[in-house]
Amino acid sequence: MTQRKYAVIIYPNFSLQEITCLTSCLSIWFDEKIDYIASEKKIYSSEEGFQITPTKTVDEVNVSDYTCVILPGTVFPLPALYDDKLIDFLRKGKDSDTLFAAISSSPILLSKAGVLDGKDFTSGYFMQMADTFPFVEKKHFVHKPIVESGNVITGIGMFFREFAECVLHRLGYDIGDNFMNTAGANYSEEELTFYWTDDEYKEFLEELKEYTE
Repeated sequence: MTQRKYAVIIYPNFSLQEITCLTSCLSIWFDEKIDYIASEKKIYSSEEGFQITPTKTVDEVNVSDYTCVILPGTVFPLPALYDDKLIDFLRKGKDSDTLFAAISSSPILLSKAGVLDGKDFTSGYFMQMADTFPFVEKKHFVHKPIVESGNVITGIGMFFREFAECVLHRLGYDIGDNFMNTAGANYSEEELTFYWTDDEYKEFLEELKEYTE
């Protein structure tokens, strides 16, 4: 049996909180080794202020060699979105068997890389982002906590437990019938759709100019 390989992609302001439910289970419960991959070998700060140094760079590994690649959310996705080395790395896994697990805002990175082409997905980013970037296939945006489509699992950040549970089930791990012991809740489409205020959106567009002009 081929040994499984796991990776977490890191970039500026990535969210540890959204993925540690999953990564702790992989590493502590199931003794899996995880590579932490970035475009550069430098210190990255998480949105919580943790200082993280990647163990690999995108130049040192092939995305298709990994069983599962995990993408955390970020409160400020533009640095990762305009990191050509990172997007090219993800793009090379578009037609592979690698399972991509992306939560919160990170599905937009998969959209730009073409990994989400033709696939249903969810995300926690503000809907104006989907309107701003033509590579986002809005017709495939599904307003649900977790969405599985082909080799991609996407989730909204507040559902980090359900996200972890879905990924672990997909990978075939036995996590029991009451994973992390939480009660479910039903959410309407309206509750799962997010918008900036007009002023917040204008601020975002001004920030975007730094990358596009």
